[in-house]
Amino acid sequence: MGDVLAGFHAAWEFESDSVLIRYERGIRTPKLFQALGERRVPLEAIAGVTLTPGKRGTVVLRVEPRPGADPLMEAAAGQLKEGGDPYRLVLPAERETLAEYYADELRGLLGESGRTERFLVAAPEAPLQFKAYDGKASFDGTSVTFRWFWTGASSAKWKAGDQSFPVADLGGVEWRSPEAFEGYLRLLPRVGAPVAPQADQDPAAVVFGLGYGPVHESLPFAAAVLAAVRGRGAGSAVPVPVPAPRRDPADIAERIRHLGELHQQGLVTDEEFSSKKAELLAEL
Repeated sequence: MGDVLAGFHAAWEFESDSVLIRYERGIRTPKLFQALGERRVPLEAIAGVTLTPGKRGTVVLRVEPRPGADPLMEAAAGQLKEGGDPYRLVLPAERETLAEYYADELRGLLGESGRTERFLVAAPEAPLQFKAYDGKASFDGTSVTFRWFWTGASSAKWKAGDQSFPVADLGGVEWRSPEAFEGYLRLLPRVGAPVAPQADQDPAAVVFGLGYGPVHESLPFAAAVLAAVRGRGAGSAVPVPVPAPRRDPADIAERIRHLGELHQQGLVTDEEFSSKKAELLAEL
């Protein structure tokens, strides 16, 4: 078709094999849309098209992605609010006839609507990072790293130390929206393993909080990791670990000081204190 339909916060360009969605960067545009920038949605990734009345003299054109087609929506697992749905295009009511035309054109081009076994929409590109309440999460495309904050991490996470998870060792990602109670991002193992009942006690999870792990940062992160996990496949070999870079001595000293406080409070045993202190000193 090659035509463009502009609405509030986004413009859709209809092509012969896909819909290119370009999101605006204005202050009124949802931050998730701004973070995504643009997305190309192949027609084979679309299950259906709807056009419904919106609020305050608007209509809403929406494409329904096929289950399994988009890592972002798979990670979101239905938790996005209506206004944050990247597949909705809100238009003035006077454009309803034009929107209906494009909806009919799209419906005529669609094929299968069932679950797809591979992602058809590209995930956000690494490197990605964000600050959670208890640590900083980083993803370089091959591994996920959690580095704990001494002001927020639990003693269980401090005992475990900073964590690095090769994509080949992961089986998936669990994302609970920071807009809900007790939001978090948890990395799931590739093989069956016990999971801590609470994310704040699990070294494979970071917890959100007010101002930490916002949707526009943590959800694209989760989607990128999920796409990498799916892309590697179950039979991928585990990569050889790369030695960690040397730490800042001031940072090591602060960690040892905090570890000492936990030891004095009885939250860390003598053996755990000695072992962890030696491990931190070895990073110098």
